Amino acid sequence: MSIGLREELEREARAAGFSALGVTTPGAMAAETEPALARFLEAGMHGEMGWMAERSAWRADPRALWPEARSVIMLGENYGPEADPMAFLAARERGVISVYAQGKDYHDLVKKRLKRVGRRLVALTGAEIKVFVDTAPVMEKPLAEAAGLGWRGKHTNLVSRDFGSWLVLGAIFTTAEIAPDARHGEHCGTCRRCLDICPTAAFPEPFRLDARRCISYLTIELKGPIPRPMRPLIGNRIYGCDDCLAVCPWNRFAERAAEIGYHAREGMEGPLLAELAALDEAGFRARFAGSPVKRIGRARFLRNVLVAIGNSAAPGLAPAAEARLSDEAPLVRGAAVWALSRLLPRAALARLRRPDPDREVEAEWEAALSG
Repeated sequence: MSIGLREELEREARAAGFSALGVTTPGAMAAETEPALARFLEAGMHGEMGWMAERSAWRADPRALWPEARSVIMLGENYGPEADPMAFLAARERGVISVYAQGKDYHDLVKKRLKRVGRRLVALTGAEIKVFVDTAPVMEKPLAEAAGLGWRGKHTNLVSRDFGSWLVLGAIFTTAEIAPDARHGEHCGTCRRCLDICPTAAFPEPFRLDARRCISYLTIELKGPIPRPMRPLIGNRIYGCDDCLAVCPWNRFAERAAEIGYHAREGMEGPLLAELAALDEAGFRARFAGSPVKRIGRARFLRNVLVAIGNSAAPGLAPAAEARLSDEAPLVRGAAVWALSRLLPRAALARLRRPDPDREVEAEWEAALSG
C-alpha cells in the first residue's frame, strides 16, 4: 500500500468526523481474546447477554467472521463531555444518564461515516469492505488496541492518550492489504482509580469485568428485576454508568466532542426523577426519540427510575412511585413497591398493599413488608 493511499484514508476519515484511525490485521489479538472470552463465558460473567456466547468463535477471532478479510481499519470518534459526568450523582432527586446516551444514537452517526470512508477505500483500491458498529460479533476494543488507538485499561475499556476514555469505535473490514500500525502499549501503571470507584465492585481483578455486577449491564441489558442486593448500590444512575471512565487520569487530555450530535440534549443532564416516572409509552418514545435510551423500552427505563427514587432518601418522591403501583408493566409495579419500601414507614406501605396477578410483584410486596 502506498503512503498516499493511507494519507487519503486519513483525510477522508477526518472529513467524515472521525478523531482517530488505525489499521490492524483480523487475527492480531486472537491469541489473547480467544482464551479470555472463553474464561469470561465459562464463568457466566456475561449474565443474560446470550449473544456474547452465540458465534463466540467469530467474536474471539475475526478471521472466522470473514475469512477473506486481510485488514481491519479501526476508527474512533471523540464524544467527550463538557461537564463532569459525575456531577449529578449527589443530586438524588435527579437521574444520571451515561454520557454516550445523552446525545444522538452513536450507532447512526458512526455507521454513516464508516460507509463514507469505506466508499473512498473501494474507489481507491476496488477492495471489498464490511462495516461494523456493534452490529456483529466483533470485539472492537481489542482491535482498536491492536491498531494503536489506545490500550484497554484495568476497567477493560479503551483509553486514549489524546481523548482519554471518550471514544466510540467503528470497524471497516476489507480485503485490501494495508500495512498495520503498531499496537499501543498499556499505560495504567499502578493506578487503580477505575477499580476502586466502582459502586458495585464489578471488577474481580484488574482487566477483568463481571458484567453481572456492572451498572451498565443492570440498567440496560438485564430484562427482569434488578437483584435486590444490587439496587441500593446503583444510586441514581438510570441508564449506564460512567464512574470508571470519568475518574481516569488520562482524561486530562480529553476535549469536548466536536460533533454536536454527541452534545447532551435538553433534559438529558440530571433529569428530574418525578418527571421521568410519570412518562407513559407515548411520552417515553417522544422524549427519547433518536436516543440509545429508547432501545431498552419504557418498562426497563422506569424500573431504573424507580430504583433511583428508592435510593433518593426523599419521601417527597413517594407519590411518583405510588402512581406506578397500577402501571400496566409488572416490572414497573415491582420496582414501585421496592421504591416505596425505602421511602415510607412499614405501616404506611401496608396501607397501599394490593393483590397483584404477577408472582414477581407479589414477591416484592412480601419482601417489602417482611423485611
